[in-house]
Amino acid sequence: MPRIAFITEFDGTDFAGFQSQENARAVQDVLEKALAELYKKDIRLTGCSRTDAGVHAKCHLSHADVPFVIPEDKFPLAMNALLPEDVAVKRSFYVRDDFSARFDIKGKRYIYRIYSSPTRSPLLDRNAYYCPVLPDVAKMKKAAEYFAGEHDFAAFCAAGGSQKTTVRRLFGVRVDASGEDPCQIEIEVSGEAFLYNMVRIIAGTLLYAGQGKIDPDEVEKIIADGDRSRAGKTLPAKGLTLEEVFF
Repeated sequence: MPRIAFITEFDGTDFAGFQSQENARAVQDVLEKALAELYKKDIRLTGCSRTDAGVHAKCHLSHADVPFVIPEDKFPLAMNALLPEDVAVKRSFYVRDDFSARFDIKGKRYIYRIYSSPTRSPLLDRNAYYCPVLPDVAKMKKAAEYFAGEHDFAAFCAAGGSQKTTVRRLFGVRVDASGEDPCQIEIEVSGEAFLYNMVRIIAGTLLYAGQGKIDPDEVEKIIADGDRSRAGKTLPAKGLTLEEVFF
């Protein structure tokens, strides 16, 4: 059977994450339903990342074994005709039969979005975290410098994860800001792999640095000590988007 890989974009607001679930709406279930309609048989797919409930994706990679070949440029069109408005297949390509969207990826890039203004923005609110008082972006940038490299990120892992080790390697963390009202802040985190809620906790810690709740230089010691209580809060899922998968 040919194996097809495809890039999916979705608004995670109304999903309980990517992974299939019995009693909740999941992106995987929606995609598998469309695949079943397209190929007239049940097809199981494998995704590169579970994603938490409410997390969005611009570039989520999946693969599936299919009974016949649909041209790569036609597959997204065929799938999108069967998918709801909050999910779309952006592109597809056939891969070798041992390729895995889960195990063959080399890393991921996430962006956590924050906007700051005296008043809320309904147009931004589904995809960004609202902060009424503008944080000090320079302090956030300073704090971000400590995350790159291989560290034990126990302080940036929420309870409930099933990982065997809390050691991870990050390629880098970057903070950018644009606009005035609202000021839009992007926290970009890229790495090989991530712990449960890790990016959202990193974002919360950087926001704390920008709000003066912790000193930017404290981040180095928080990482070294592995004390979750000293890091920032876990920011809401709606601000997080999986932007890119490296494979």
